[in-house]
Amino acid sequence: MTQLTHHTLPNGLTVLLREVHSAPVISWWLAYRVGSRNEPTGLTGISHWVEHMMFKGTERFPAGALDREIDRAGGQWNAFTSMDATKYFETLPADKIDIAMQAEADRMSNAIFDADETESERTVIISERQGAENQPTFWLAEEVRGAAFRVHGYHHEIIGDETDLRTMTRDDLYRHYRRHYCAANAAAIAVGAFDSEEMLAKIESLFGSIEAEAAPDLFTRAEPEQQGERRVIVERPGKTAFLELCHRAPPADHDDWMKLQIMNAILSGSGGASDNKTSRLYQALVKTEVAASVGAWLTPTVDPYLYSIMVTLRDDRRPEEAEPLLLAEIERLKTEGVSEAELNKARKQTRAAFAYSTESVTEQAYWLAQSFILGDVTWFDNYAERLMQVTADDVREVAERYLLPRNRVLGILHPTDSEQEPAPA
Repeated sequence: MTQLTHHTLPNGLTVLLREVHSAPVISWWLAYRVGSRNEPTGLTGISHWVEHMMFKGTERFPAGALDREIDRAGGQWNAFTSMDATKYFETLPADKIDIAMQAEADRMSNAIFDADETESERTVIISERQGAENQPTFWLAEEVRGAAFRVHGYHHEIIGDETDLRTMTRDDLYRHYRRHYCAANAAAIAVGAFDSEEMLAKIESLFGSIEAEAAPDLFTRAEPEQQGERRVIVERPGKTAFLELCHRAPPADHDDWMKLQIMNAILSGSGGASDNKTSRLYQALVKTEVAASVGAWLTPTVDPYLYSIMVTLRDDRRPEEAEPLLLAEIERLKTEGVSEAELNKARKQTRAAFAYSTESVTEQAYWLAQSFILGDVTWFDNYAERLMQVTADDVREVAERYLLPRNRVLGILHPTDSEQEPAPA
């Protein structure tokens, strides 16, 4: 991997550049430190809605103009909002990247929040939420997160609560944009076929004249310590039951995060279909024909979040049958630990899965953008090395530290169309 160069412009914009000359392509990203965790009650979903409005054009680049330009050049562009960030990207032939850079510099300051467009987008976003609600696991995940986070902004879904989506105004959106979309709260990232000195000069010419503003104080509220296990029950139409088990997890910059990533690979696999079938949870829940599938994930976040396990039950089985099997595997990990062979397999497979998922310049640029959001621009570059340093003792220690009954939230979704009798009380 070629060297990463890191610069900060006088107005506070972070610049991350990595030359990759394997193909004549450049991926260009602009990442802002604002996501759904920074939204107070009444404004949930505002970061995602502002992201939508950024595609409604500026005076220089009217709505639809960039779609045509980028499509004609054979490129792609998009954006997405997460709990911690809002990111915009364009991946184009190297000789066409200037249009993307000009567009992002322009809409950092000059996006048009037309009142009619705002109302039109309100309908689109409410429909997007209602579409997500057609998935029963959406309701389960929302209830589990709401139970896990009673104060912190991680408690609501990124798309927001429908009541807020119906009441937010154009002025609310514009204030959010003007407050958070400034150079000191953003990073420009380029990965691909370019000369770093020339690229930096282009960035300085486009972004250097943007007014220097202090980075905004981001709205956040610390979550109080959980005092015991929390449980939620959801009933939704359908025939399939689900069980979601979550435990408190540290932020991505904590030393324990990578240890938990290896622990997760041992419990549920590193992400590939084949290694999942040899994982402990697959053997305990799917091979025994209690569950149709099981998966788990650890999200890299700025603040402490969750380690989550999702069990999809077979149509003839209940969550109450899966729960003791799941908890038994967690206890076995804590009491027996892992073998060196199991550890080595988990480390290598996790490293390989991450390497495969970061082969393209777009994926590499994404992870550099995410590293900026996490507060450590070397987080992506050091990922593999940190994985390989995890020991068997580390895995057992983090299991004992984090997989505690008092730190967990358990959610069950009972399908109302099932022919099963209700589970005994």
